[in-house]
Amino acid sequence: MKIRKLGSQGLEVSAVGLGCMGMSFGYGPAADKDDMIKLIRHAVEKGVSLFDTAEVYGPFANEELIGEALAPFGHEVKIATKFGITIQDGKQTMDSHPDTIRKSIEGSLKRLKRDAIDLYYQHRVDVNVPMEDVAGTVRELIQEGKVKYFGMCEAGADSIRKAHAVQPLSALQSEFSLWWREPEETIIPTLEELGIGFVPFSPLGKGFLTGKITEDTVFSDKDVRGNFPRFQKEAIEANQALIDLIGKIAKDKDATPAQIAIGWVLAQKPWIVPIPGTTKVHRLEENLGGVDVELSAADLKEIEETAAQIKIVGDRYPAAMQKSINR
Repeated sequence: MKIRKLGSQGLEVSAVGLGCMGMSFGYGPAADKDDMIKLIRHAVEKGVSLFDTAEVYGPFANEELIGEALAPFGHEVKIATKFGITIQDGKQTMDSHPDTIRKSIEGSLKRLKRDAIDLYYQHRVDVNVPMEDVAGTVRELIQEGKVKYFGMCEAGADSIRKAHAVQPLSALQSEFSLWWREPEETIIPTLEELGIGFVPFSPLGKGFLTGKITEDTVFSDKDVRGNFPRFQKEAIEANQALIDLIGKIAKDKDATPAQIAIGWVLAQKPWIVPIPGTTKVHRLEENLGGVDVELSAADLKEIEETAAQIKIVGDRYPAAMQKSINR
């Protein structure tokens, strides 16, 4: 497994990490716990050293799963978790007040069976709390030895700059793939300027870029994709052109569409570490194969020129969800 650096504070991880949310939450019923522990430990055997979770996944169940699965490995593997979204009356609420962050860190440390969190993300920007207070609290936690590196999720460029000025960020996590390229506009240039790593979630477009989702796919009532505009029948049909492009490149490279999609993300910058998620061992191994995909300048040019002619149909999220993004 190849190694990449995130930020300039010393964080080094595998070139591809593992997003663990879907094991407990979001894409249908929670998977079998014992099976997921085996999968996570298999990922470690394959060289994966970055595992992504959050206190709100479940809530709490995903951190407990990760804590149990990775307990034998200590800090030879890195765990990233998140604060800033709490559950009130069954609904998710933004809360990054300093006292809430301190309460969150204690719960996460206990569930993850750790004496320190390797990478601690603010899950979403909280417009009701000054960024200086948020970053300042994380800085204190780093000084106290409870956190090693600071990150943010889905933050806009201004918020990234404000936080970085108080406590240097090692990573920014946002969605990024051939299907969702908005970060190219302002986020990636900002990260490059400031020396911050990028950890894209959903590099496979929440499964769409694998080519396994069709207009006939039926999502369970516990699968959030069923409510997303891009996963409605009309959008899936219209966006098939992108799958055709990836499929062509995959055939030429003797690879799978998933491996091409991950390889494309990796090829964008040497400080990008995607975190595809899965609950299946054979998909894990397939995704890790994306590290070995070599896309030449000519390949990347072909992808770029063809993709530029494809109009992606459907919003990324419902309007209400989108309001909390890129603040």
